[in-house]
Amino acid sequence: MNSFLAFVKKEFFHILRDRRTLLILFGMPVVQVILFGFAITNEIQDARIAILDQSKDEASREISLKLLSSGFFRLDSNLSSPAELEKNFQKGKTKLAVVFSPKFQQNLTSPKGTQVQLIADASDPNTATTLTGYATAIIAAYQKEKAATNQLPLAISTEVKMLYNEGSKSVFMFVPGVMTVILMLVSAMMTSIAITKEKELGTMEVLLVSPLKPALIVVGKVVPYILLALVNTGVILGLSTYVFGMPIRGNFALLLAECFLFVLTSLALGILISTKTESQQVALLLSLMGLMLPTILLSGFIFPVENMPKILQYISNIIPARWFIIIIKNVMLKGIGLAYVWKETLILGAMTFFFIGASVKNFKIRLE
Repeated sequence: MNSFLAFVKKEFFHILRDRRTLLILFGMPVVQVILFGFAITNEIQDARIAILDQSKDEASREISLKLLSSGFFRLDSNLSSPAELEKNFQKGKTKLAVVFSPKFQQNLTSPKGTQVQLIADASDPNTATTLTGYATAIIAAYQKEKAATNQLPLAISTEVKMLYNEGSKSVFMFVPGVMTVILMLVSAMMTSIAITKEKELGTMEVLLVSPLKPALIVVGKVVPYILLALVNTGVILGLSTYVFGMPIRGNFALLLAECFLFVLTSLALGILISTKTESQQVALLLSLMGLMLPTILLSGFIFPVENMPKILQYISNIIPARWFIIIIKNVMLKGIGLAYVWKETLILGAMTFFFIGASVKNFKIRLE
């Protein structure tokens, strides 16, 4: 029995001395609880809305104030004409537009009543449905409140329009997200073992005596995987379009170029992981566990980034998938061009250069 207790004690000390084991045992659960606790929420606050008030009377102003004071919405812009609606949505910030019909208050007590149109960006159908539900409930509450103080009944009809996704198909949200997750994980995983494999097989010496510079070795490791990842991209786009009916409303060449850039970013990140690790097992663990949760939870794939605490919103800025999802939705669903996604494209390009530069620098250190 004493021998058994001594053995158990030895195992405890062995675990406590292993920092990686302690990180997995205690670090990962804490990170997962924090991420799931704060990121997973169906509640929406401070969603940006645009208001087109064609009446500018007391009733339309009262409803606008009720919407903005509810805590669910905050004003993004006051529009002056219907022509501004599409352009405002293409910028990507406005989630909902509230359009008051002309002579809004005058028609309140008329037999036909008056109308409020709610136009939502349904490229994210869950958020669009939630926001239109909030706005409809607030308008209905206003109608009930005013009807109680008036002898004549008030009639406000609410018309809901889902922009870019009239049928509110959830596949329009999941296909871009799944495409992003697959390209990120597969590309990063493939390259994360590229250099660690050389170390484990003992063939690193061959690279050391070769005339190739570290930069060329890193690029040479990436090129074959670029071609394989592009084939993967073509398969995903084909399935998305012909099986799930996902439209491609924007320029197809731009879409392919953006996919190529994101693949390059993911592969460069995988190479960086590869230069930082000594074994394929650790590299795969980092690329799988270290990228999967942030990519799914913090990229806006399922849960809007705007609903998360500020600290998680800041962290999401360093997640490449966040910027690619914005690009892919804008190009495929909204049909907009580079003029509206240049910032996201520039960010992905900067990340790619950073990952490649860090990989080359770290590879030099290991060669010395």
